[in-house]
Amino acid sequence: MIKAVIFDMDGVIIDSEPIHLKYAMELFKTIEIDMSIEEYNKFIGTNSYYMWNKIINDYKLKYTMEELIKMERNGFYDFISSPNMKIEPIKYIPELLKELKENNYKIAVASSSPMRLIEYILEELKIRKYFDNLVTGDLVERSKPEPDIFLYAAEKLGARPEECVVIEDSHNGVLAAKKAGMKCIGYRNLNSGNQDISKADIIIDSFEEINSKNI
Repeated sequence: MIKAVIFDMDGVIIDSEPIHLKYAMELFKTIEIDMSIEEYNKFIGTNSYYMWNKIINDYKLKYTMEELIKMERNGFYDFISSPNMKIEPIKYIPELLKELKENNYKIAVASSSPMRLIEYILEELKIRKYFDNLVTGDLVERSKPEPDIFLYAAEKLGARPEECVVIEDSHNGVLAAKKAGMKCIGYRNLNSGNQDISKADIIIDSFEEINSKNI
């Protein structure tokens, strides 16, 4: 029986991947690397440490991991929180969260984004009140596609893996959910790149398709 619902944030709660992509391409120019959109899309769902470790090795960068992560995170936070940036939840997410809460599901965010960004986005979207726990990839040793973040989120919610359903839009996220032994709903978000979410138990094109009775 499902007792807990664990949401990814980027591409599930907010359609932020186009914003991430725009910022990332500007940042890559600043540090003088030429990365294709296809190559960048492979990092969707992973955390900053995983991404920059691979980029440093592949592009032989002169920057340290700490310098790049600080540059990326501070820059993106300023970018998304700027006065001219309007952010909105993905359609039907507020309604789904409200219904899940009313039916006594435990709810968490498990995102590779840093905690400051998670908190900012949920507050701006006025949906923070629905979540029992917020989990960032910084709290676990291994990034998606490993299961660490989802297992940690389940522990925080007081639920066993088989009692959890994960909602993900990325290939790495779906793999992580299945490795954790959890049911996975794959959300087909066209703005998240060509993500292979075929290993999800259910694939949806809209959050109107799911509710507290069929999740």
